[in-house]
Amino acid sequence: MEAQGLLLERMLLTIFPLVAIVTVGFFYARRHSPDMNAANQINIDVFVPALIFSVLSAESFDLLKYQSLAIGAAVIVIGSGLLLFPLCKLLKVDPKTFIPPMMFSNSGNLGIPLIVLAFGEHALQAAVVLFLVENLLHFTVGIYILDHKTRLLNLLRMPMILATILGLIWSGFDLTMPKALHTSIDMLGQISIPLMLFSLGVRMTSVSFEHWRIGALAALLCPASGIIIALIAQQFLQLNTTQFAYLLVFSALPPAVLNYMVAERYNQEPQQVASIVLLGNIGSLIVIPATLAVVW
Repeated sequence: MEAQGLLLERMLLTIFPLVAIVTVGFFYARRHSPDMNAANQINIDVFVPALIFSVLSAESFDLLKYQSLAIGAAVIVIGSGLLLFPLCKLLKVDPKTFIPPMMFSNSGNLGIPLIVLAFGEHALQAAVVLFLVENLLHFTVGIYILDHKTRLLNLLRMPMILATILGLIWSGFDLTMPKALHTSIDMLGQISIPLMLFSLGVRMTSVSFEHWRIGALAALLCPASGIIIALIAQQFLQLNTTQFAYLLVFSALPPAVLNYMVAERYNQEPQQVASIVLLGNIGSLIVIPATLAVVW
């Protein structure tokens, strides 16, 4: 009984801060209808790159330590798409609409803060690695799914990719940085996580339940496919208990809000994607605690 009480307390301490910040963003947006475009752009161009560089350039960061974890994340992303692709014909839904949200999860807005709160600050490096893998695949494979003419070289212009390359170079050559500069970059990076959550809450006000049936089904299939692929991948990767816990949480994350933004940009049935994203994130209020109960 005492163990169950401790588990519930830990669950509350992990989930409540995330839900609270998203809720604040949601109700603030309902009342004031803020335009988050500029804030989101700054987050993508400045704060998230600062977080990535801060983590990757740290003296304690060891890329080889997370090599298998990164492979596992890539297998989950691609494997989920391949596993669910045959269902598109059965569900009578366009694969370009359905498959990207099933592949690309909320590893930034939700994944990073969730893993850090669930496992501690020492898990931040692993959370960033998982986010980088998912994000890189989203802006390569994901964009290619929607537009086969896309130029992948444009990736090199993205601040997050540049921050990743620079951070790995900094860590690889064991370069030093003035403490004042490192503190400044670290402080900029710390802005990104709460802003991601707040922005998620704001974004939730703009999506609808119009296509609730496919959204409800996706809310089950997205984490289910990810967890199935993670369990299969573990048979080959043989991750240690801690890293496998990170991977399982990553595999159970709901669809990324970015899927809706990308679908809107490419005019790929954005309202249907919006319902998938919304119901998937609502469903995560059940899926995520259940997953944490298993991995703890």
